[in-house]
Formats: sequence, C-alpha cells, structure tokens
Amino acid sequence: MGSACLILFALVCLIVRSAGRPFYPFPSKVADGERQPLQTSRPYNIAHRGSNGELPEETAVAYMRAIEEGTDFIETDILSSKDGVLICFHDVTLDDTTDVAQHKEFADRKRTYEVQGKNTTGFFTVDFTLKELKSLRVIQRYPFRDQQYNGKFHIITFEEYILIALDATRVVGIYPEIKNPVFINQHVKWPNGKKFEDVFVETLKKYGYKGSYMSNEWKKQPAFLQSFAPTSLVYVSNLTDLPKIFLIDEINALTQDTNQSYWEITSDGYFDFIKNYVVGIGPWKDTVVPVVNNYLQTPTDLVARAHAHNLQVHPYTYRNEYDFLPYNFNQDPYQEYEFWIHKMGVDGLFTDFTGSLHKYQEWTSPLSSKDGSNETSLLHKIAAMVSPYERV
Repeated sequence: MGSACLILFALVCLIVRSAGRPFYPFPSKVADGERQPLQTSRPYNIAHRGSNGELPEETAVAYMRAIEEGTDFIETDILSSKDGVLICFHDVTLDDTTDVAQHKEFADRKRTYEVQGKNTTGFFTVDFTLKELKSLRVIQRYPFRDQQYNGKFHIITFEEYILIALDATRVVGIYPEIKNPVFINQHVKWPNGKKFEDVFVETLKKYGYKGSYMSNEWKKQPAFLQSFAPTSLVYVSNLTDLPKIFLIDEINALTQDTNQSYWEITSDGYFDFIKNYVVGIGPWKDTVVPVVNNYLQTPTDLVARAHAHNLQVHPYTYRNEYDFLPYNFNQDPYQEYEFWIHKMGVDGLFTDFTGSLHKYQEWTSPLSSKDGSNETSLLHKIAAMVSPYERV
C-alpha cells in the first residue's frame, strides 16, 4: 500500500510540474488566437487606479501591471483639462500626485475654488491644457510606498486608458468614474452645449463600449460606469445602457449634486429608486463594517439589503499595508479578503494590490471544469484512486 501511494504521489507531482499551474492558469491569450473572456464566476478584482500599491496611480504602467497581475477591471477617475480633453486623474488638484510645484512656469496657476461645498486651494486640472498636463510627471501618493518611480510617468488621457484595456491579450474590463461632475461642468465648457457626461459617453461609444450587464456586447468589452453623483448616473442612463455603479461616501458626507445624506441614499426607498439606473453600489468599506480603534465592529445590513434590491456591492478600498488593515486580520490581507468575500458576500473589490487579490482567489476558488481542462480532470481521477488507500 505504501509503495502504491508513493507512486501516485510522484505521478501527481509530475503532472502538476509539467502542467505549469493546471488549477487556475494566469489569464493569457488562448491557443486559438481569441482573447480569453472575462471571468464572471467569482467577485470582480477591480484594480483601483491600477496597481497603485506598486506604481504611481492612474499611470499607463500601473494599469499594465494590474493586467499582468490578473485583474478583471482596471479602474480610473475621469476629469478634464482646460481644453476639454478627458484625463485619468483622481484629485481635482495636481498638488499631491504630480511634480507641478517644481514647475516655475506654472507658479501663477494656483487658485481657490469651491469643491463639494468647501474652499480648496491648489493647482487644478481645469486650469491646464492637455499639453501642459503632459509636461508634468506623476508621483506616488503615499510616502510609505515605493518612491523610485516618481517623476518617470505622465498623466494619460481617457482614450489612452481605454486602449490599454483593448490591447490586452485577454478581455479586461474598464471601470471609469465620472469624477466631480458638478465642478467640471462649472469650469469646462464644450461646444454645442455638451456636458462632461456627454463627452464621457461619446468617448466610450467611439471605442465600441455598449450593452447591458452580461449581454454579449458587454462581455466582449466589459465596462462599469461609476459616480458619487446620482444625477450624473441618471443622466448617462439616457445615453448608454452600460451598467452603472452608485458610489457611496462616508457616513458624514453629502452627495455633491443632490445634497443627500448617507442615510437617505442607503434607505430601502432610495434603493428602489436608484436600481432603475444602476446595477450596484460601491460603498466605502468602513460604512459596511464600521471600524473603531482599528477593530471591526458589528457589520451593518447594507450588503444584505442591497442584494435584496438586486444590487451588486463593490466596496472600496482594500490595501495591504499595516495602516489600512484592521487588527482582526493579523496584518494578513488574505484574511481580509476571506472575510469580505466569504462572510460578507460582496460582488467585487476595489484593491490597490490587485496581484494579492488575484493570488488569493486563484488559491481559494473552487475548481472549474473550464480551468485546467485535461490536467484537472486527470488529477480528479488520481484522487479517486488514492482515496481507497486512505480508508484502509
């Protein structure tokens, strides 16, 4: 019996070694030349501003790195330049994540504007042409992350971001946010009375993005459109049937366009309204499970109520570092993913470390008949052969 088990074990090792990674191969171009489709059997891995835990956020390399690491969607924030070109950038000001302060030629561009009800001072994207924005270089937001890439990459446009997804060797979705639409529409004017949202959707249509959630058109070029502004989501619903996600800020924040409280927009009545325009919500994760003194508290019923209204839940943002992990997870991001995926039952996760989430899901997802093909089937047969010996 011992020698038989040893032979079977050696055979298993040989198959696994020769197969590379037969259980869950990294996404890649399939043999027949067609792009591997988007996985839809487990919660979505959403690369928050690209793989920005490793590289400066919203840069081409951050998005390409996220695709290399196995993300399902690359997420971005869309703002505008002074001359109306849509760009990928998170803050309405350039101060925190570019070297704008080092450019003496722009020293007179500092302004103070009202943004979401508060006066904000800085160098605003809306006061720079695209050419001027391209002369800046992006830097890492957090000082405790790798600084060696500071000053090496420039701001990219919405169209450049789209092309990164379309050029991938497998189907990779995009997840663009209509960022600060009230502010952008106040400061940037497009011809013929067009709004920020019109130009946003026109860009998506230009590159073939269309189709309702899970339609064949959508699966070919997947996209979720997101915004904290409900009026923008309602507006773009009349322009495209692409699925939309309503982002939800912290408990004390009001919506930037309708001045509604967190409690209003997370009520059952509001879910009944907004589900006519969106397929899900994107809440800050600390509003789903409150954190006090870095310890998780009793989870709210937000996920369950959203699901009861047929709304997906894609919380943000998951980060590997000590400063962001509650003590409950013993500084282990895999424990955090385990909690949110298997206990809370969320449908997608915004993460700064898309490689970590991908590896966790690869190691823990149930075997699929589509994954590993013949190698997986053979391993199942070997397991069936070994099981009688284990009972002896």
